[in-house]
Amino acid sequence: MLVNATMKKLTELGLSTMADALGDQLLDPGHYAELSFEDRLGLLVDKEADARDSRRLKMRLRVAKLRYPASVEDLDLRAPRGLDKGLVMELATGAWVARHHNVVLSGPTGVGKSFIACALAQAAIRAGHSAYFVRAPRLAEELAVGRADGRYAKLLSHLARTELVVLDDFLLTPAPVEMCRDLLEVLEDRAQRRSTLVVSQLPVDNWHGAMADPTLGEAILDRVLQASYRIALKGPSLRQRDPETTPRGES
Repeated sequence: MLVNATMKKLTELGLSTMADALGDQLLDPGHYAELSFEDRLGLLVDKEADARDSRRLKMRLRVAKLRYPASVEDLDLRAPRGLDKGLVMELATGAWVARHHNVVLSGPTGVGKSFIACALAQAAIRAGHSAYFVRAPRLAEELAVGRADGRYAKLLSHLARTELVVLDDFLLTPAPVEMCRDLLEVLEDRAQRRSTLVVSQLPVDNWHGAMADPTLGEAILDRVLQASYRIALKGPSLRQRDPETTPRGES
């Protein structure tokens, strides 16, 4: 009876996994008979801690809204597209996010930019960081609507708090002045405080000319390119290869 009361209290305290683990120990006493009280308690605490870590990871992944459920292990590092294995392994640690550095990922369509970006974002999430994936055109629309309905400041605040923002399809089409202003607002809040992973089909050297306001464009380039890792992918589209040998989702 005392054990049942203890398990009930553990559940009421939000320690349901620990309560279930205690129940498992009681159902198989012989398996744990040689362990000390401290060791058995340690196993219970480990179970609860692992379950909480798993729930936090699932929550972060859900909030991130990654385009692909990609991981670094899924990346094809053999394809001749300018993807350095050493750099990928370095970025996979997530240390660049902790240091508030940026990543710029550019290259033609079909070489796997978005998939790689999602893999690096997932690695950062597993390292304990928050992340959010958004296409630049969609972000521009959301901010324009937010300006009209009063949510503009709230949207900017959400982005500013997120440790890693993945900005996909950056400058997919030339950016008008209003979009440049919004991009600068987002990036100014993040400069040297948070990390941004920018994905673009356009080579970095062509970015300035794709923004309608030269002054805003210069400021945007400064915020993105400072303390940044640059990965310029090349080669033919991976979509042209045999589907059985192409990592699922790479695009």
